[in-house]
Amino acid sequence: MAERRHRGPWSASETEVLARTLLRAPSVHNIQPWLLEFEHDRLLLGERRDLPLPEHDPLGRDRLMSCGAALANLELAIRVLGYEARTVTFPDPERPELVATVEPGERSLPSAEDLHRYAAIERRRSYRKRFSGRPVSPARIGDLTATAAAAGVQARPIRDELELTRVADLLEFAAEAFQHDHGYQRELALWTVHDEMSLRHGAGIAATALPPGSLPWAGLVRARTALPDREVLKRRLADETLLVFLTLDDTRHDHLKAGHALQGTWLDAVDGGLVGSILTQPLHLPEVRSALCEDLELAGFPQALMRFGYPSGAVPASPRRAVDEVLGRGF
Repeated sequence: MAERRHRGPWSASETEVLARTLLRAPSVHNIQPWLLEFEHDRLLLGERRDLPLPEHDPLGRDRLMSCGAALANLELAIRVLGYEARTVTFPDPERPELVATVEPGERSLPSAEDLHRYAAIERRRSYRKRFSGRPVSPARIGDLTATAAAAGVQARPIRDELELTRVADLLEFAAEAFQHDHGYQRELALWTVHDEMSLRHGAGIAATALPPGSLPWAGLVRARTALPDREVLKRRLADETLLVFLTLDDTRHDHLKAGHALQGTWLDAVDGGLVGSILTQPLHLPEVRSALCEDLELAGFPQALMRFGYPSGAVPASPRRAVDEVLGRGF
């Protein structure tokens, strides 16, 4: 019979592992919108609704996907610590900010896949640069789509020339809209960290991670982002591996699930030597999101675009909040 964990608090070292693994999850604008509470050995993951992004994320979709990525990391940490992870999402309708509870189950050795994904957490970065040009094999793309499918989300490759043309058109349209949206640009500037060398802990996007750049590498469009013409952008997209992540519905459950799948897929990609970055900005324009569904005949709701490739150089890690900022504050 498998050994069950005794009821009681996590040790100080286990708590440190859980908290630091949680903090390394990706999040929209790197706002890290989560809190972690402990009830004996049960973990409560909360969504920080006091960190709104009304210009970028008016419906909170990206914030909840960020919590889904954090949940994936938290479950992974529990398994690496030697326990099954038993998760219930949105357990209390009276507390919508409580997105999940996770309890340690039976003693269980972590799988090789878990260990590989866990090791990839520290190496994962948002790679907002041009890739090396080395193609990603169809087999590797198939592995990534299978990882997403195992999490209940479809990751659909965009490779057809006509589809790439339509995506290029939509990215260009969205970029021009956001570039001239002064409210959006003010919000992005507010969450951009300029004094990186003196910042040991914190939130926000490092200024060096948002060079003036060009599409599609820039990710987040700023006032100075270069916008290539459609043919150039289409060629650039064709040189990358582009996946659109789809859910069957568009509820909070789906947004959480999408973030969970994105993180699992990203960690598998990093473990295989790939790098990537997520594009959600264009999908916050309703006309772009609906056109993407229609033009690509998508069988679901697009939650994110993700670009993968092999690195052409290293990128630094983003700043992170201190552990005590996410523990024990109540929600």
